[in-house]
Amino acid sequence: MKVSVFGLGIIGAIWSRHYEAAGLLAAAWNRSPKPETPRWQADAVAAARAGELLQIVIADPPAVAGLLETIAPALGAGKIVVQSSTIDPQSSERFRQLVEARGARYVEAPFTGSKPAAEARKTVFFLGGDAATVAAVEPVLANLSELRFHIGTNVQASTLKLAMNLQIAGVLEAMCEGLTFARRAGIADDTFFKVLECNVANSGLTKLKGQKLRDGDFAPQFSVKHMGKDLRAALPQTALVRDRLREAERRGWGDEDFAALLKLL
Repeated sequence: MKVSVFGLGIIGAIWSRHYEAAGLLAAAWNRSPKPETPRWQADAVAAARAGELLQIVIADPPAVAGLLETIAPALGAGKIVVQSSTIDPQSSERFRQLVEARGARYVEAPFTGSKPAAEARKTVFFLGGDAATVAAVEPVLANLSELRFHIGTNVQASTLKLAMNLQIAGVLEAMCEGLTFARRAGIADDTFFKVLECNVANSGLTKLKGQKLRDGDFAPQFSVKHMGKDLRAALPQTALVRDRLREAERRGWGDEDFAALLKLL
């Protein structure tokens, strides 16, 4: 199955290179021109016509809605839209209905794993949709990922993704506060992280973000603005971290890694 990738940000650009290496890339499109990308198409409709599997990884529900409206003339039997942007469940259901009304098939395929995981093909997908359609796209997504879970419906897949991001954001805020609290007491970063490694609170996020926090390195793996967008779609319990992400955006850090929460402390 040939793939057209829509969205060439941090993740989409890496995925398009993986698909190209596998001989699967039909086209790559981005709202702002990126002609250096393999199989670049300036026209979204042409990109949609080129591929059978149309994988979307763009900013938010309004961006997805605008793209689907644009490429609607190219949708029909033989096309599968794989929606990998992190969106709210209500938007997922609206997009599914729109795509299926054109005769195409739809899979919700949000994922976990930031830039390093994408580069190492260790992304984890949460797949939602008709079982036969999920089975059809899974061998293609295997070129990008380590694990693929069939969660159930498209709504359930998008819900689980937001639930996972809620965990990540809460854990990182706690890590930032704990590190700052220790630093203010004169405790060395080496000591803090060595003890954390032996603590029940240690996690994969410590490995991913610990060195960035120590170095003050906020080059984006997962940006402030995107984590903030995801938490705005979740539940009220996230209010504290959501407000802190909004403050980070207000200070001009929206494109930095969400580890920039540390700078607020």
